[in-house]
Amino acid sequence: MLAAGLTLAVTTMTGCAGDAGDGRPPADAAAVVRGAADALARTGSARARTAMEMATGGTRVTIRGEGGVDFKKRMGQLLVMLPADVKGKAEHRPITELLVPGALYMKNRGAGVPDDKWVRVDTTTLNDGNLVTGGATDPLVAAELLKGAQEVTYVGETEVAGTKVRHYRGTTDIGRAAGSASPEVRGALEAAAKGFSTDTVPFDAYLDEEGRLRKVRHRFTYVNNGVIDVSSTTLLYGFGTPVTVVLPASGDIYAGKISDQ
Repeated sequence: MLAAGLTLAVTTMTGCAGDAGDGRPPADAAAVVRGAADALARTGSARARTAMEMATGGTRVTIRGEGGVDFKKRMGQLLVMLPADVKGKAEHRPITELLVPGALYMKNRGAGVPDDKWVRVDTTTLNDGNLVTGGATDPLVAAELLKGAQEVTYVGETEVAGTKVRHYRGTTDIGRAAGSASPEVRGALEAAAKGFSTDTVPFDAYLDEEGRLRKVRHRFTYVNNGVIDVSSTTLLYGFGTPVTVVLPASGDIYAGKISDQ
């Protein structure tokens, strides 16, 4: 099942951050990258921007999102903007997404859903574990996915949004990441490990001197009535900014049929 993102778009460390901050590459690049999610959990929360670019059948679209994530409480909220050519309209309302362990809540989901209702999706039942479904990779899941990092190369120092970072490139294994992930994320990654045609996901990750993930770009290949290439980028900043997520009441959740048109 590909909900608000892919289907809609297509059819319409602390100590392990480095040796001493002296510019030398870390002794074990893979270990540093695998520790990025834990470093974020220690930090607490952050603002996030996302961009998901997908290409299929000669069509390329980009879906953008912005919001915040509480890495300790494992909750987040994003406002996801669909490109104009998805629905053939110059403007349309963004989708509000609430990210919680095992579930994705969406408002303004699409045709057939009343304006005042939310849609709830069990992410452990999605073929991709919500790595691409919502039009934005859950920043928490994006970080946890790096726990399966392997064949990692230290590229060098650079900057992300004015912050000095270390750039790492490699691949991550979805199944291996699921085995090492926190309990709140494990179910979604286990679903993705079963749903993707390959467990191997190339990535570029950028970590600051405290081992916190500042930016990560994953490249997924998804088979859904053809091969779909998806590039998902997550940018994290404003660490420590409070993030409040209020879940909808049960009566505000839509239980009817959802259209992807």
